[in-house]
Amino acid sequence: MSVLIYTESPKTAEAAIYRRTIPAGDFWMHEIKAGQTLRILDLEGNQAADTLFYNAADFRERYSAQDTIRENGGIYLTTGTRLYSNELNVLVEITADTCGRHDTLGGACACESNTVRYGHGTRHMHSCRQSFLLGLMTWPGATSFELNKRDIPANINFFMNVPVTPTGGLQFEDGVSAPGKYVEMVARMDVVCLISNCPQLNNPCNAYNPTPVEVLIWD
Repeated sequence: MSVLIYTESPKTAEAAIYRRTIPAGDFWMHEIKAGQTLRILDLEGNQAADTLFYNAADFRERYSAQDTIRENGGIYLTTGTRLYSNELNVLVEITADTCGRHDTLGGACACESNTVRYGHGTRHMHSCRQSFLLGLMTWPGATSFELNKRDIPANINFFMNVPVTPTGGLQFEDGVSAPGKYVEMVARMDVVCLISNCPQLNNPCNAYNPTPVEVLIWD
């Protein structure tokens, strides 16, 4: 298991130009201009903020987990990590992190994965993949970009703890976050950020209790 790295930000909430609370199970989609800073704040602790980034000018360019892992030489995201697109451009760079590390392997919950992991009775429960799809299809540019489920790549799970076993398996462990922990990143190009604040009720990592997160943006 890797060492957790903690870095504080000098930014104050009072100076933010934008603040929004995302209820548990809801999604948030917003454009962030190059040079602006985004903070995702875990209000009550151990909540998973499933996140995607797209090039604001061309949604065909989007976050790439495999390129991010390869270019950074590690599987966990934390301060200093550059999040790469499928065209090997830097979308955003993490500049502060009081949680310690974040997952980019575990993926998003879906009706299908709920069924496999937790039984057929969970198939119709709300999932992050549904929130991602709803966000894409209601984005103002959805018609021109023709956005649909094919535009949902492998995502980041901010605040989620998914260690990799020596044999290469994934373990969904208790979270390493806590109330008030945050991750902060600066946009290196104009990006659109899509967050599904995970509605998962079957995973003990959040004590079966999804909670809100907050997003803040600074110029």
